[in-house]
Amino acid sequence: MKELEKTYDPSGIEGKLYQKWLDKKYFHAKPNKDKKPFTIVMPPPNITGHLHMGHALDNTMQDILIRYKRMQGFEALWQPGTDHAAIATEVKVIESLRAQGIEKADLGRDGFLEKCWDWRKDYGSRIINQLHKMGSSADWDRERFTMDEGCSEAVQEVFIRLYKKGYIYKGSRIVNWCPVCQTSISDAEVEHEDQNGFFWHINYPIAGEEGRFVEIATTRPETLLGDTAVAVNPDDERYQDLIGKMLILPLTGREIPVIADSYVDKEFGTGCVKITPAHDPNDFEVGRRHQLPELTIMNDDATICLAGSKYNGMERYEARKAIVKDLEDSGLLVKVVPHSHAVGTHDRCKTTVEPMVKQQWFVKMEEMAKPAIEALKTGKLKFVPERFDKIYLHWLENIRDWCISRQLWWGHRIPAYYCDKCHEIIVSKDSPDVCPKCGGTHFTQDEDTLDTWFSSALWPFSTLGWPENTEDLKYFYPTSVLVTGYDIIFFWVIRMVFSGIEQTGELPFHTVLIHGLVRDSEGRKMSKSLGNGIDPLEVIDKYGADALRMTLITGNAPGNDMRFYWERVEASRNFANKVWNASRFIMMNIEKAPDAKAQLTELTMADKWILSKANTLARDVTENLDKYELGIALSKVYDFIWEEFCDWYIEMVKPRLWNEEDTTKNAAVWTLKTVLINSLKLLHPYMPFLTEEIFCNLSEEEESIMISKWPEYREEFAFEADELAVETIKEAVRGIRNVRTSMNVPPSKKAKVYVVSENQDVLDIFERSKVFFAALGYAGEVCIQKDKAGIGEDAVSAVIHQAVIYMPFAELVDVEKEIERLKKEEERLNKELDRVRTMLSNEKFVSKAPEAKIEEEKAKLEKYAQMMEQVKERLSQLS
Repeated sequence: MKELEKTYDPSGIEGKLYQKWLDKKYFHAKPNKDKKPFTIVMPPPNITGHLHMGHALDNTMQDILIRYKRMQGFEALWQPGTDHAAIATEVKVIESLRAQGIEKADLGRDGFLEKCWDWRKDYGSRIINQLHKMGSSADWDRERFTMDEGCSEAVQEVFIRLYKKGYIYKGSRIVNWCPVCQTSISDAEVEHEDQNGFFWHINYPIAGEEGRFVEIATTRPETLLGDTAVAVNPDDERYQDLIGKMLILPLTGREIPVIADSYVDKEFGTGCVKITPAHDPNDFEVGRRHQLPELTIMNDDATICLAGSKYNGMERYEARKAIVKDLEDSGLLVKVVPHSHAVGTHDRCKTTVEPMVKQQWFVKMEEMAKPAIEALKTGKLKFVPERFDKIYLHWLENIRDWCISRQLWWGHRIPAYYCDKCHEIIVSKDSPDVCPKCGGTHFTQDEDTLDTWFSSALWPFSTLGWPENTEDLKYFYPTSVLVTGYDIIFFWVIRMVFSGIEQTGELPFHTVLIHGLVRDSEGRKMSKSLGNGIDPLEVIDKYGADALRMTLITGNAPGNDMRFYWERVEASRNFANKVWNASRFIMMNIEKAPDAKAQLTELTMADKWILSKANTLARDVTENLDKYELGIALSKVYDFIWEEFCDWYIEMVKPRLWNEEDTTKNAAVWTLKTVLINSLKLLHPYMPFLTEEIFCNLSEEEESIMISKWPEYREEFAFEADELAVETIKEAVRGIRNVRTSMNVPPSKKAKVYVVSENQDVLDIFERSKVFFAALGYAGEVCIQKDKAGIGEDAVSAVIHQAVIYMPFAELVDVEKEIERLKKEEERLNKELDRVRTMLSNEKFVSKAPEAKIEEEKAKLEKYAQMMEQVKERLSQLS
């Protein structure tokens, strides 16, 4: 057995151990008919990304589950990979090129894509390498990329299948448009932030009724140019006579109708809503219901596109100012009211998103949503915690067709070809030879690429070889659990669910474990703008990966946000030191009795107690982990190791270990080793490096804790009576320590301890535990008796269940010295009381001092008075 270093230094062991795990292929999983599979797919981080606290939490939770299941004997696969992150990568590459004086257009599509692949080569593995430092035990031999050959094959296959089924179509619908990046973007890429703006109230004249108007209110007056109706609620009595009439659209002279639609909220604003179908998603739906024209009034760069108009060519906000001024000049601007509202911005370039009707590729969602809804309602799919069921259902039950095309070059190019002669669309993996409609032989592929979420929606099965029916797919799919944050339930989780059902006939996973965000110590979201982000690698460099992992899971509850405190990291580091030092102590004693073995009949009451507690712990932690209560399980392991094992049991057995003549020494050593090994195994998923280093130096039978057997509950280790007995001893020890603390008795001062009880069973408990009870209770001698015979009247006591503990007062305290000390304390308190009373009776002080200062002095007066009362009472007792 190799001796552990005196101090625990994570920097000296973590890299070495991780390389060992990689070299030994401990992370690798393969189909095994003798084992059950357990599979997790890693949410693929972007190749533009770097490790942040959200990644650290997400991957720590996954690693805990994988390590736990691996030890339980499952063939545990944690499938890793990275996402091409279409728009994020394209933006980064464009920025990099511009810094070199190169524009994207100068390179052409193929030249630009070469630069993107170079970027992927240089930066694609950066976050993966950082995850190595976290101790992530993913199967890196299987690492995938959303644009590798296999995943690209799956993307094309799904597109073609859905197109042939009629679920994919090209058409004009409203999308999120980024005027800077010049592409449609997904809902996931739109950040809604509250901004201070205005409600502009505008009068729309009623045609043919001079002097009569309809008042509307809008936050975007520039979109007035694209209005094709004004809507009122059909039940709004105020406007019944207006329905069907025509209005004159200000500044344009166009006439638009007043329509009735229940979308309008009677209580909001004026109850009259301008309808701009081409520039508002809700208006778009209203427009389709009423067959309204969809008038696009902006170019792709958000300049006004209205030939013949004075606003033509103006930037949208420039046009807004001009329109507001013209409305004011024409007397149609009623008022301007300050209004704070949510504005959608592109998360990459921070530009305000412009809703626009565009020709795009869409996926029909109504039919595919149905089985995804059914899966949750029938219990086949489960969210932890369950409260996220509502969000999932709300999104699916109100789902709109999904825009999947992007005006980018980096990504999966849409497998659609246009006949140059008749413009027929042919969807296929390769360019067709002949147009089936006109016989043409020249084709142009669609310029657009697919939404990144389209490929990541296939991640659970595309990474296992689908569309081929591979052995990996048959064995590891469906996967077991998905771990992810609540912020992407709609964008990723739901798409994986309906895609998995549609393409494989099965759910991609049965459980979704949702975690919250890691916030700063003040509860704020970590962000670059606030400058409050904390780099996980900085934490690892300073305290080690185990300390960071433990901090992220301590107190963690599914779905809830958590706050990051440096003090918690230090506490986690201190716990690691505690485990290390306890292990060193145990291993030094094992060396004195290396072959120590024990039959259950040879175990003492204390041995049976700690074995029973460890046995119950294994059962409870297993139950917690099976319920995904990772934080609760960690709390139980922590409390057991720190308190029960280190602070109690190790102290209990020290007298036996140090007494060469003690016949129970072997039992003590065997128990220490057994409980330590099982404790390390229960702790391993949380703190893999610490536990591996200790285990590999402690155990000669097994080469790694990673592949050791998870502790299981054993009936023969259930010692309920011994647990109750030791709890009685602990209660007595706590009572003795409380009394001694209240009397300022140092631990070095030994005293005779009397245990008095009329219950013979209680007396027997103390008789059997005399040796360690004396050590824990700082007793020079322990007397166990049925009555108070021989106990002086001056003895102090501690009452426990069915017994009283007595200690002679004179053995605890040197009366003369204590009286001297108390009189000095009395003198000090008198001075403090005089000072405070003088200050509070000074009218000048009371009239001028801040209220907080006065309250502070009053609190001191109360505190000193209580202390003085206690000192006098103590002096009276001693006299």
